[in-house]
Amino acid sequence: METIHTVEWMKGVARAARADGRVLGLVPTMGAIHAGHLSLVREAKSRCSAVVASIFVNPTQFGPNEDLAKYPRPFEADRAALEEAGVDYLFAPSAAEMYPKGFSTSVSIEGLGDRLEGRSRPGHFRGVATVVLKLLEIVQPSFAFFGRKDAQQQAVIRRMVQDLNLDAQIVTCPIIREADGLALSSRNAYLNPEARRAATVLYRALLALREQVQRGERGIARLLAELRAPIAAEPAATLDYAEIVDADNFEPLVNLRGTCFAVVAAKIAGTRLIDNALIEEHSANSFTVTV
Repeated sequence: METIHTVEWMKGVARAARADGRVLGLVPTMGAIHAGHLSLVREAKSRCSAVVASIFVNPTQFGPNEDLAKYPRPFEADRAALEEAGVDYLFAPSAAEMYPKGFSTSVSIEGLGDRLEGRSRPGHFRGVATVVLKLLEIVQPSFAFFGRKDAQQQAVIRRMVQDLNLDAQIVTCPIIREADGLALSSRNAYLNPEARRAATVLYRALLALREQVQRGERGIARLLAELRAPIAAEPAATLDYAEIVDADNFEPLVNLRGTCFAVVAAKIAGTRLIDNALIEEHSANSFTVTV
C-alpha cells in the first residue's frame, strides 16, 4: 500500500491508475478505523480494481464546541488495518494541504443540509460536502463508498453529486453493528462501560419501531412515540431528535410512504451518537424495516 500525503501526488497516482484502465474506488474516512470502515473497503474491492482510502480528520465539519481536538487519531494502527484489508493507496493529507492559506470556497446543500443534523450542528454539512467534493475531484473515482449510519450525509452527498454533474457513483453500504446492536462509530471509544451499555438504547428504540410497523401500525404519531419512549426512559440518554423522514429530502413525513428513514440522535453520557432504520414500501401498505 502506498501512503500519499499531498494533493498533487494523489492526483498523479490516480491519473496514472485510470490511464492504465484501473477502476478506482474511494473510501473516505476520518480514521479510527473499525469494522464498519473495513466493510466499505471489502465492497470497494468487489467492484473496483484499485482502492483509495483517505484518512483526514476534517476540521471544517466540526463545530466550535465539538470534539475536533480529542477525536481519535491512531494513524499507524489505521494504516496497518487498511493495508491488511487490501487498500492500494492511502491518502492522508494534512489540514494545511487540504485547506491552504487563502482557501475560501465551500459547498452548501440548502434545505436538505439545514435539517436535523444540519440544525443541531450548524455548518457541519457544509464542511462535509466541501471535503467530499475535494476528494472526488482529487481522486476522480468511479465509485465512492459510505456507510448508511450517516444517512443524511449520504443524501447530502448524493444531492451534491447530482447537482454538480459529478461522475462518481455513490455506493451506500449497510450499517455494521456490534453483537448487542450498537452501530459502529469511532466515537464509541469515548464511552465508558456503563455508557456503552446505555448506548444500545438507540438500537432498541429502532427495534421497537420495527415491531410496530411489522404489526401493521402506520400512524406517524404512534410510531414516533414508540421510537422515542425507550430513549426517554434511559437516564444516561439526552434525546436530540427522533423523526421519520423522506429518504431524499429528509423532511418529516405525515404519512408512512415510499422510502424513508427513522433517524435518531442522542447524547449518551455526553457522547453524541446517531442511528437509523431504513423503511421501504414494497406495495400498498406493505413495508420492510432494515435496522
